[in-house]
Amino acid sequence: MRGVWKLTLIQMKLYLREPIATFFTIFYAPMMLLLFGAIYGNKPTPLFGGRGTMDVSVPAYIGLIIATVGLIGLPIGTASARESGILRRFRATPLHPLAYIVSDVLSYLLMTMLGVLLLILTGKLVFNIRFEGNILSVLGSFLLGTTAFFALGYLIAGLAPTARIAQTVGMVLAFPMMFLSGASIPLEVLPAKIEAVSRYIPLTYAVRLIKELWFGDAWGQHWKEVAVLAGCLLVGGIIAAWTFRWE
Repeated sequence: MRGVWKLTLIQMKLYLREPIATFFTIFYAPMMLLLFGAIYGNKPTPLFGGRGTMDVSVPAYIGLIIATVGLIGLPIGTASARESGILRRFRATPLHPLAYIVSDVLSYLLMTMLGVLLLILTGKLVFNIRFEGNILSVLGSFLLGTTAFFALGYLIAGLAPTARIAQTVGMVLAFPMMFLSGASIPLEVLPAKIEAVSRYIPLTYAVRLIKELWFGDAWGQHWKEVAVLAGCLLVGGIIAAWTFRWE
């Protein structure tokens, strides 16, 4: 475990040295919150059930961070490490291959959590956002959504022959998801046709689960969201394990 934690810290330091990855993981969502908060404020509105725009935006933006790391940051980082021979050298060390995989997942998870914490802190300090749920329930939904998208990210990294292709595929998948799932723009203000399309987007279910648990719903009310995300985690994880390449 000591080797895993040391490797995790190294992976996080390397992540923070990438300015683009750091910006979109940690600062992008809080900046969007501040921008749209300055425009719309956080006054209660009937459109959001008596809640403010920022109240509903913060849990939705958590999905934005998850998609950014899972579909863009992780595939690019993994494919780049394989392409540059880093994975091959890791496999040649006495450290067990599983230690690298665990530390890799942990580093991305901790970076995602850092971005989420900064987002929530910004929302609370600047807009005094409301939280009506159970912290452990919301944490569980976050972990389920994050690991599901990590599985999809490793799947992209395993299938992509180069880091450039992993980046292209990740962005092609991530950006439509962000804008059509309610992660960046609430579905309540989008046309009905967009809402119909959102039913076929995995990120929709992560955003909905986190948001509804944030406002006090129980897990039993969202079995469909749980099933979709668990399916992504299971199927994506199995295929990702099968397609993972060290070189």
